[in-house]
Amino acid sequence: MKKILTLISAALLSSGIANAQNDAASDSTGLPGDNLDLFGVLDLFKAASTMEDFEKALNSESNQVNNLDLDKDGNVDYIKVIDRADSGVHAITLQVDITDKEAQDVAVIELEKTGDASADLQIVGDEDLYGEDYIVEAAEAESTNNEGKFTSGFMQSKVVVVNVWVWPCVRHVYAPGYVVWVSPWRYRVYPPYFRPWRPVAWRVHHARVVRYHVHYRRVHAHRVVRAHRVAHRHRVASAHYRANHPNHHRGPAHNNTRGKQGGPNKGPAKGPAKGPKGGGKPGPKGGGGRRR
Repeated sequence: MKKILTLISAALLSSGIANAQNDAASDSTGLPGDNLDLFGVLDLFKAASTMEDFEKALNSESNQVNNLDLDKDGNVDYIKVIDRADSGVHAITLQVDITDKEAQDVAVIELEKTGDASADLQIVGDEDLYGEDYIVEAAEAESTNNEGKFTSGFMQSKVVVVNVWVWPCVRHVYAPGYVVWVSPWRYRVYPPYFRPWRPVAWRVHHARVVRYHVHYRRVHAHRVVRAHRVAHRHRVASAHYRANHPNHHRGPAHNNTRGKQGGPNKGPAKGPAKGPKGGGKPGPKGGGGRRR
């Protein structure tokens, strides 16, 4: 019996991956966000122990999640992570510096604690990169029949909302000593571990990230509403990005430059002289973010 269950599980997993590969065309929005797989982003967040670890994972070529080149310099962009914490909710923003004066939000992980040992989470792609309401969340399949047992070899799949409280990074941001993470890096001043690489064609990128799609699903409704309000209030959009990406989705034009929001970015940071992308002098040591 155990062997049969193992074979069934393997068949279902293989079928899921095959279906994801066959549906590659439907996975494309035709927008720049195709080059940052939000299913993969959630998987990296789930595996990370701290916000700093998460930012490092996002910007690692070996994870194959990031294929963005929003400033069109021929190299994959460095993605900063900024936690906009407010009244117990977290809008964890993924952001790219387009110039030394402008930044563009890419996506936001919206997180709320719903009980002493429960939390809810969704990741929402920015409208300029993904279109409206591109939302991904964790999914867990429970395979039973109507009586909760196998009959005639058939199973019925039920999707349930996943409690993300067990994810290490979720507990990290709700720990009493947590210092709100704001990436210390900026335009062309990156951590020593970051070595920019060339982006690949979308179909190559999609084939690499489809493995992340098994345990996550796309939905069309905002469930983490308080964190979503915080994210909307602090949203950053770049006029330079819009000018250079005529095929971007035309989202709201408000809050269109860094430094005009209530968030931590108050304009271009002062520090070491900027060098070529990935080759400039290191900025502040990546040992932690700064308090808001």
